[in-house]
Amino acid sequence: MQPILSSYPLNIEVNCPARVARWRPLLNWLLVIPLYLWWTVLGYGAAVVAVLGWFAIVFTGRLPRRLGDYLMAVLRYQWRWRAYLLGFTDTYAGFRAVAGYVDPGDYPAILYSARPVTRRRATVVFRLFLLIPQLVVLSFVGWVAVAVGVLGWFGVLVLGRWPRPLQSFMVGWMRWNLRVSGYGYLLVDQYPPFGFRP
Repeated sequence: MQPILSSYPLNIEVNCPARVARWRPLLNWLLVIPLYLWWTVLGYGAAVVAVLGWFAIVFTGRLPRRLGDYLMAVLRYQWRWRAYLLGFTDTYAGFRAVAGYVDPGDYPAILYSARPVTRRRATVVFRLFLLIPQLVVLSFVGWVAVAVGVLGWFGVLVLGRWPRPLQSFMVGWMRWNLRVSGYGYLLVDQYPPFGFRP
């Protein structure tokens, strides 16, 4: 896995296997149902923690470490189970949500972020409004990602691997999604770039 040089504070990496078992497109969605349900429970907690974090930043100018660590755990878990679902890793994600801004590197799909030292309270106050353009564009790109995902799974069925351009598109789309989520969860203050760049 090559480190990706990025100026954005939140990033992902994945060490994709050269071959993907051909049965995975047919059964993988069943295997991730328990992971998805667990992520949903974690997500409800993240919504509460994000609201608490919003008040903490507005009034104190910082996000308490434990709140940030929990939100990072939820984002990291989301990346891990989705990477497994898509066949970007053959290691089952399990139910452990790893907290902290630094990824321990114990799973092939890695998510990490720089912890902001100072916070911009003005952008935190209007964060939901600032997210609207990103969410609108991502909703359209999401439909394209569904089509690319289906084509990628056909590639796995026929070739036993993801076609490289389709895999790159999906990783870029997930990076973009996770950056927008991290911005919405108040983990970073830098506005996420539009697009797939590392």
